[in-house]
Amino acid sequence: MHPSQQRRAPAYGALDLGTNNCRLLIARPSPDGFTVVDAYSRVVRLGEGLLEAGRLSDAAMDRTLAALSACSEKLARRDVRLTRNVATEACRRASNGLAFVERVYQETGIALDVISAAEEARLAVLGCHVLIDGDGPPALVFDIGGGSTELMLVAPSGVGDAPPAIIEWISMPWGVVSLAETEPQWPQVADRVDAYDRMLAEMWPRLDRFAVKLAARGVSEVQLLGTSGTITTLASVQLGLPGYDRRRVDGCAVDTAALAALCRSIGHSSVAERARIACVGPDRAELIVAGCAILEAILTRWPGGQVRVADRGIREGILRTLMTRDGVWAAGK
Repeated sequence: MHPSQQRRAPAYGALDLGTNNCRLLIARPSPDGFTVVDAYSRVVRLGEGLLEAGRLSDAAMDRTLAALSACSEKLARRDVRLTRNVATEACRRASNGLAFVERVYQETGIALDVISAAEEARLAVLGCHVLIDGDGPPALVFDIGGGSTELMLVAPSGVGDAPPAIIEWISMPWGVVSLAETEPQWPQVADRVDAYDRMLAEMWPRLDRFAVKLAARGVSEVQLLGTSGTITTLASVQLGLPGYDRRRVDGCAVDTAALAALCRSIGHSSVAERARIACVGPDRAELIVAGCAILEAILTRWPGGQVRVADRGIREGILRTLMTRDGVWAAGK
């Protein structure tokens, strides 16, 4: 695509409203797939209190509406002609989820599509599958969200620019928000250790059943690829970065045993201790423990080797889908 054509190319938008975060990417087609022209990310905790109440709280909806209003302004300012806006587990699970979707449209003009867990898994894989080693074993891609965690077994053949084939997948009803709400922030270390072990125990039965499914398909070895704020944050800590750097994190490989040990260390620490860790900070100090438990359970269930880290996922999958449909997708990004 000639540079002058790229400047005239329409902008595409991808909005992902999760249980914890509201994220937006605006991009234009480019020879490398697409070029990001604007982005937005805000912690909204839409699913806060959902596990107990079964509905979205007024405070959570107000926080989220403020973030979506900011997204609406960016979409208008960038003259985005085509966008897809998806909502995931919090809106799927809440009794007032559809009413909130209608309110969002009335107040911001953003039409949210409440997608299924299967579609969430498909988009996550589509967004990050270029990091899969095409010469390796099947890939186990996992996406630790706010309200749920998806694991997808993906065939290594046909990676690159071809759409990946999901062989098997599972969605677990635990994410960093929903699992964190099962345990208080215990002040005593012994209580924190016990709480962390209980969170781990929630993961094992579902992971064991999924492992049985993989074994039935003859899969004994996998390459791990993780996407989400949990693994990108913890990879940053493991790499010793003073602050988050996407260029260092996206596509990096981290030793699974070392990362699992880091998860447990952080999971046993206090809120204050977590807040002082570079790349965690006070914003993630509370929820990171649940993320650590989910990640450690996955890493110890499929141990050995390394895990690749992806700072890309659902939004990138949406952009690729939109651009492919319009015939302007050039290559894998």
